[in-house]
Amino acid sequence: MSLHDDAVLVLQGYEDQPELRRAYLDHLAAHPDGMWRACTDGHITASALVVDPDGGRVLLTLHRKLRMWLQMGGHCEPQDSTLAGAALREATEESGIVGLSLLPGGPVRLDRHRTPCAWHLDVQYAAVAPPGAVEALSDESLELRWFPYAQVPDVADKSVVRLVEATRARLRAAGAR
Repeated sequence: MSLHDDAVLVLQGYEDQPELRRAYLDHLAAHPDGMWRACTDGHITASALVVDPDGGRVLLTLHRKLRMWLQMGGHCEPQDSTLAGAALREATEESGIVGLSLLPGGPVRLDRHRTPCAWHLDVQYAAVAPPGAVEALSDESLELRWFPYAQVPDVADKSVVRLVEATRARLRAAGAR
């Protein structure tokens, strides 16, 4: 199965945000190259909010190019076989944390936003950090920092705040913090 096919299946199974989900599926139907940066009409990206539920905090990156506090994530790569795998790869590369695990249940949210290269149709997951996780700065970040849930609205835009809220709801439903 191709990454494109996996993305279609993931999005077909995603039950929230029906209008945005439909827009993503329409984009993939119209653009066989819609997973790749080369698609100038926009492309699917994968991200993951790194969360420490026991500590009640999230790890955000001060993105080198955008100069904003964001979750880890970015473009899909040819070696990615699944959207979830791409999100986990991005989270691991950008956080430097080994042993991240995606929160069960598939994507947490979808978020479409304009970037310097094109529209990003971001499929957002949440990744749980293992106990005692220590982050390591990558070339894509100016800084990495853990923020308590309540501080996120003070530093990040509404898209990240919504992702934190949806992740916390998923964690509560799973019996975590």
